[in-house]
Amino acid sequence: MNPTDPRPVYTRATEQAAALIRTVRPEQLDGPTPCAEFDVRTLVSHIVGGTRRIAIVGEGGDGLAEPAFTEGVPDDGCAEAYDEVRTRAIKAWESEDRMAAPVRVPWGEVPGHAALSGYVMEIVTHTWDLGESLGHPVALDPDLAEFALAAGHLNLPDPERDSRTPFDSAHPAPEGADAYTRLAAWLGRRPLA
Repeated sequence: MNPTDPRPVYTRATEQAAALIRTVRPEQLDGPTPCAEFDVRTLVSHIVGGTRRIAIVGEGGDGLAEPAFTEGVPDDGCAEAYDEVRTRAIKAWESEDRMAAPVRVPWGEVPGHAALSGYVMEIVTHTWDLGESLGHPVALDPDLAEFALAAGHLNLPDPERDSRTPFDSAHPAPEGADAYTRLAAWLGRRPLA
């Protein structure tokens, strides 16, 4: 397990996602993403829903009872919806006790710090997805991708994935690829060419 406290990394990752979400224009909401089943609107809904899920887990609730998507986020209210839920998630994980306590997340029961590390992987990956979709309007922090990639290797050590895994099987990253490209490849993503 990565001994690094994931809370400051998660905070930075949510700040990065929030900056990117603020750049989304209404005409981009129907555009494609590297997640073939998501358009930009659905991806942002999933980012909000996933963040709500980890907030509930941090508050001691059952995050799996929460849908992975947030319905009804107005097209012009994406940034506000995400800011509200990410603030809630950051507050929910302030306790040292919560970091050590066992919690239930989609990949099993794990200590809180492992759950939050997994959600760093989730938000950083979806931030890359959104950046690809929007034409890279915000430079992404490579340190966040390195942390997310380490969490990805820990939480999804097998490069072959089945239909129960929310990420596709890994594929090779190009030689000399940056951290985001390696993260995307490990999680089965391909850039929108």
